[in-house]
Amino acid sequence: MQNKMETDPSAIIPGDSIISDKVMIALRKIIRAIDMNSKKLVKRVGLTGPQLMILREIAIRNEITPGEIATAVSLSQATVTGILERMEKRELLTRKRSENDKRRSLVRLTELGRQTIENAPPLMQETFVERFTGLQEWEQMLILSVLQRLVVLMEAKAIDAAPFLETSSFDREVSSN
Repeated sequence: MQNKMETDPSAIIPGDSIISDKVMIALRKIIRAIDMNSKKLVKRVGLTGPQLMILREIAIRNEITPGEIATAVSLSQATVTGILERMEKRELLTRKRSENDKRRSLVRLTELGRQTIENAPPLMQETFVERFTGLQEWEQMLILSVLQRLVVLMEAKAIDAAPFLETSSFDREVSSN
């Protein structure tokens, strides 16, 4: 006769471990979905999520400073400046000094930048926000509460994060092939 440990795997692994494994699997699925979506965006339009968000912000304002972009998209000005330099080399935007205040740099989209935005799919976070706002308020609060608790459990409270669903660096270069 076999003992319980040989026939029931849960006897070897405590119940808490099974639940924690399921939580880790769910987190991994979320990370992979974000990564796959980011790669699809790069393949389709040659831009990362943050780059596309920046282009869209410029399109909304028509002419904007890098500092205003940084504030609008919740990234540091240094990160935005690096992204702008790469997108300017790809001729998606132009930067020029303000005629009124030479200390200020103004950013505008080029025609290629406008076409790129028009051809771009919705960002993953846009689809998420649309679906999330369709939930009942109690469900939204439950999800927020659980995620905030996970942040604490993973000791990630001090990590600065922008509202982008992107797994790789915001400041990486994407080839224009």
